[in-house]
Amino acid sequence: MNSAGILVDAFGRIREVVHEAVEGLPPDDLNARLDEGANSIAWLVWHLTRIQDDHVADVAGVEQIWITEDWAARFALPFAKDATGYGHTSKQVAAVRVTSDELLLGYYDAVHERTVSFIRDLRDKDLDRIVDESWSPPVTLGVRLVSVIADDLQHAGQAAFVRGSLERR
Repeated sequence: MNSAGILVDAFGRIREVVHEAVEGLPPDDLNARLDEGANSIAWLVWHLTRIQDDHVADVAGVEQIWITEDWAARFALPFAKDATGYGHTSKQVAAVRVTSDELLLGYYDAVHERTVSFIRDLRDKDLDRIVDESWSPPVTLGVRLVSVIADDLQHAGQAAFVRGSLERR
């Protein structure tokens, strides 16, 4: 297996966790917060998807699906279109509310498919391309993708935890 294959597998594992955390839940559970400072499943999955969409679109040199496929309008959130959830306050987290699991998974799956399509065409040498010079050392494509994977897995696991907590209530 080459590097692209490993990355595709990693993003596929994230997809499995996201679907297990979200599928079949009613809006009340998707939007529930375990306490007033906690993140909901809706916010966690929306945020991890926004970060993936933002970062992959940037390194692929394309527009974000959030904008091109009008997901921003479908979600109708009270934020700027470029908001990703990074640095959100508790009040902003509470404002991320979804009407269905289909909405949340529809956006996630669209971003996942774009991500996998982009990665499948990569060669090992492509992963050494510098994509962000604002860090020291500069960030390569490979490091950026691993960073997205790490962030996504962390938030997907948190969403799974919230679901388990809600189901035990």
